[in-house]
Amino acid sequence: MSLGFLGGFDQKVDTKGRVSIPADFRAVLADGDPRCPDHPLPRLVVLHGPHLKNHLQAYTFDGMQEIHAGIRKLPRGPDRRQAERYILGHSWTTEIDKDGRIVLPQRLRAQIGLEGEAKMMAMGDHFEIWNAETFAEVEARETAEWLADKPEDFDPLTLLDPPGGA
Repeated sequence: MSLGFLGGFDQKVDTKGRVSIPADFRAVLADGDPRCPDHPLPRLVVLHGPHLKNHLQAYTFDGMQEIHAGIRKLPRGPDRRQAERYILGHSWTTEIDKDGRIVLPQRLRAQIGLEGEAKMMAMGDHFEIWNAETFAEVEARETAEWLADKPEDFDPLTLLDPPGGA
């Protein structure tokens, strides 16, 4: 079993929207695609809904199936309909090419202002795709806000139960 997505990577985006998926992420995507290893090119699902203001979210194929199953468990009505629209209706499935890249459509690149360099940030069960400059600004602001009321020697591992994750 995979630990999931770990790490952060800066990746070049060419004028055609091609961007390499880090090898570590490709391994997780392959683990999360039931077609692999028989089919050597893993799929991923990119979520780009209006609730995502500055970034895209990328999930393994299995991960998106879990999300879909969660939506199906919701009772029929407005919450389920909106979840279907926001999540399923704003999802895009693609396949990594033989060179380890995907081509992000112009509409998705435009949504997050992506050109030049992307930041791919691991979030455990998915990874985020950002414009690198936007990520740096948002991360600095959110980190400062989060740490504002914490002691100077704060260790995020203390948030886990038990502390340190042991």
